[in-house]
Amino acid sequence: MLQYPESKQVEQVDDYNGVKVADPYRWLEDPDSAETKAWVEAQNQVTFGYLDQIPERESIKQRLTKLWNYEKYGTPFKRGDRYFYYKNDGLQNQSVLYTLKTLNDQPVVLLDPNTLSDDGTVALSGIAISDNGKYLAYGISKSGSDWQEWYVRDIATQETLTDEIKWVKFSGADWDAASEGFYYSRYDEPDEKTKLEAVNYYQKLYYHRLGTAQSEDVLVYERPDEKEWGFSGGVTEDGRYLIISVWKGTDRKNLLFYKDLSDPNAEVVELINEFEAGFDVVDSEGSTFWIETDLDAPRSRLIKIDLTKPERSNWQEIIPEAEETLRGVNLLNHQLVANYLKDARSQIKIFSLTGELLREVELPGIGSAGGFGGKREETETFYNFSSFTSPNTIYRYDMVTGESTVFRQPQVAFDGSAYETTQVFYPSKDGTKVPMFITHKKGLKLDGNNPTLLYAYGGFNVSLTPSFSVSRATWLEMGGVYVLANLRGGGEYGEAWHQAGMKHNKQNVFDDFIGAAEWLIQHKYTSSEKLAIEGGSNGGLLVGACMTQRPDLFAAALPAVGVMDMLRFHKFTIGWAWMSEYGSPEEPEDFKVLYAYSPLHQLKAGTRYPSTMVTTADHDDRVVPAHSFKFAAALQAAHKGDNPVLIRIETKAGHGAGKPTAKVIAEAADKWGFLVRELGVEVK
Repeated sequence: MLQYPESKQVEQVDDYNGVKVADPYRWLEDPDSAETKAWVEAQNQVTFGYLDQIPERESIKQRLTKLWNYEKYGTPFKRGDRYFYYKNDGLQNQSVLYTLKTLNDQPVVLLDPNTLSDDGTVALSGIAISDNGKYLAYGISKSGSDWQEWYVRDIATQETLTDEIKWVKFSGADWDAASEGFYYSRYDEPDEKTKLEAVNYYQKLYYHRLGTAQSEDVLVYERPDEKEWGFSGGVTEDGRYLIISVWKGTDRKNLLFYKDLSDPNAEVVELINEFEAGFDVVDSEGSTFWIETDLDAPRSRLIKIDLTKPERSNWQEIIPEAEETLRGVNLLNHQLVANYLKDARSQIKIFSLTGELLREVELPGIGSAGGFGGKREETETFYNFSSFTSPNTIYRYDMVTGESTVFRQPQVAFDGSAYETTQVFYPSKDGTKVPMFITHKKGLKLDGNNPTLLYAYGGFNVSLTPSFSVSRATWLEMGGVYVLANLRGGGEYGEAWHQAGMKHNKQNVFDDFIGAAEWLIQHKYTSSEKLAIEGGSNGGLLVGACMTQRPDLFAAALPAVGVMDMLRFHKFTIGWAWMSEYGSPEEPEDFKVLYAYSPLHQLKAGTRYPSTMVTTADHDDRVVPAHSFKFAAALQAAHKGDNPVLIRIETKAGHGAGKPTAKVIAEAADKWGFLVRELGVEVK
């Protein structure tokens, strides 16, 4: 039996509308206290002590490292007379940004984030290149934090200019047409001691002129009367309009304002002033906006609005809602490139500006395609395509001829042809058909004895599509079955599918996941003794809820950076924004629903829970680590049996974005080593 560190319990009871709820591990919400730091160190000692005893772990890490060591290219894009793309030579902690004049030129390093820190924990969080291709604005994140600092580099001279922008969060940057400055959104300077957990309210939109101090930046838009509103500012391709997208929480619904930049005295105009749907400006021409929206179209459509007569009776529908889910539209070669999801896999269609279907782009198979960026006049674009068994390949696409040619194809020491992917549709508890991808070695015996990892997310309108992962490839090589379920709450079938898994419908998501597990067992892919579940963030909540509702169904659980305390999630950083997805613990009816599935509160003393390794990071300021800390402490106290229930706490890392390759490989090796031990996998 493992000896877990002592997690003291305190007398803390909260009253939620007359319901008394104990919170004995409240002290773990302070990540900087000496007690919490000692607890973290003690937990990591137990966890890594356990992992160190798994003999296969080192060989798994070596295989991961070997597989990871291949050139990875990002999709090229053009600004001014230059091309830009990311590339990772193989094991670099961070991908490097390159530039070149023509595709046949020798590429030049524009920005190498690996030089910004010794251990790779400083990452690029965003870039914006001026339209004339002269300046690069770039944001950096330290140790995985959501807080960003932005700087500017002269592309020709490689000189970093004096510009420095701080306290940016949940914002990119967008240059004006003259390349004289850019728009960005920021918060007021936080308290240094609590900046990783304090709530974020009152975002403001600013304009920064090149060569000036941040203190001189022009406040473009703020709403002191709306503390939860956030702003995204973007300039139309012709440079005439500043588009202000107003968000509130994580819901897709947004407002749409604009400002005519040709008139210095122009006011901000509220084009869409109700949070009733999502509105995304694709492009503009004169006074006309092309806008993708799911208003009256849960799977989205494209409309056209003339600003001189913006009344809804004058709106024109260009691309109507289809059976497939529209996920994005770009305007290239005076044509509309529409990216659809058809049963959670990519489908690309090209339309005329009047909405006539011109052709469908022939993709290499069942997978995910992205890219197709560029300007209105350009006839050349690039896209990427990947599947569960084939890594990201970059294609050049001719918008005139419709021809795709391979631009960069990675060479990976993995034989994808030895594996197959099938898509099935299984019934959930209420009879809803849910799609699921199953990938495994060809010739798999359906004898119920295959180690299987079931992964899902199920929330926030996020769509999970087929993609390649070195980590998953290693799992497949070990004889594992990998399953991706497209649960309700995601965006695979549009807003109706999303809403069927949010707020009071959240239990549908857990039922869908449990239904996937039961289907896999029923059809002899695996058994409860060989089945593991994994998810991150909202997916970590999913795993936590399902392992507490059905601890008998799974052998192992890997909840990563999960939202585990559904009664206090809104009290930290950006957590309040998730109330549009989950509901508010302060509302009596919402509280009943949240309390009924909150993983922290649904642990039952004396229950045998699956072998569990909770993962989080000390700098996660998206889902603060207190969620995982409190859940792990409560799980260890409630659990009865020999199954290990561990927590692995990464240092100098955050929610996941920008995590250095070395840390990613180490964590993957630990996960697979843990599953090898708990599922009885024979590593050949």
